[in-house]
Amino acid sequence: MQVDSDRTYHFALPAAEVWRTLTRTDEYRTWWPWLRRFDPGPLTAGARFTCEVRPPLPYRVAFVLVIDDVRAPSVVTARVEGGLRGAARLAVTPAPGGCALHLTASLTPTDRLLRTVARVAPSVARFGHDWILDTGFRQFSAALGQPSPGP
Repeated sequence: MQVDSDRTYHFALPAAEVWRTLTRTDEYRTWWPWLRRFDPGPLTAGARFTCEVRPPLPYRVAFVLVIDDVRAPSVVTARVEGGLRGAARLAVTPAPGGCALHLTASLTPTDRLLRTVARVAPSVARFGHDWILDTGFRQFSAALGQPSPGP
């Protein structure tokens, strides 16, 4: 089962400020308590981030985020390897009243447990994925000192 995402969140801040905050990878675990493991480093092409996330379900997801391209101050593209495999793109663009953060991703579970959950209970797998994205953006918004962003 492949899980595709296409989400846009709006912030009442300039794109440059949101981008600066995104690059503070050393703060990710303080914003996102469900991010159980993350080895911070500079957000640059070629960077590899080892991650483990825990949605509100009885499993964890371990993967490596490999940064393919960074076009500061607006776009990051990455590959996902490990328990999930796929690609993701994050873009920060000016928008009326501030900026928009647009995430697209296409991920396939490769971990045996995750593949089983996705096959047997696809709605559970989708819930865990969506929960991480939506909760993550709300928590990122709080780190920016903003009210919860709208879709």
